[in-house]
Amino acid sequence: MRCRLYKFLFVLICTNFFLSAPAFPQDNGDPSSTPVSKKLTLVEATMCEGIKDYIPQNQAIVFSMTIGKASCFTSFDPVPEKTSIYHNWFYRDKLSTRIKLSLQPPCWSTFSSIKLREADKGPWRVEVIDQEGNILDILRFSIVD
Repeated sequence: MRCRLYKFLFVLICTNFFLSAPAFPQDNGDPSSTPVSKKLTLVEATMCEGIKDYIPQNQAIVFSMTIGKASCFTSFDPVPEKTSIYHNWFYRDKLSTRIKLSLQPPCWSTFSSIKLREADKGPWRVEVIDQEGNILDILRFSIVD
């Protein structure tokens, strides 16, 4: 008798689970209840010695000439639509190079690098800029012997 009761309850619960209607939000016409469009969001920006499998290696703010290069790594999530960003490299407050990088939805990581020369010793910064010219982050670093 008990076994039949347990079987009945089990079937009842399973039937209720599989036949229950999914819940959907109702649109009541309130504009504040509409989903907000996602915007491009920078989740990580760092200076490093190099990139391996899209992972920054040896993050730093001081780079030795012996390393030979410095890299700026940026990661975005979400990327709502195909867009571009810029890594603007400044040496002693003068624009040295501007690198345009493409981003693809839904999330994207990218990087740019410079080769280090003897004349590059001193203070540097990289400005991460979106397509509209907004500064998303500024990374400061130095190159030494």
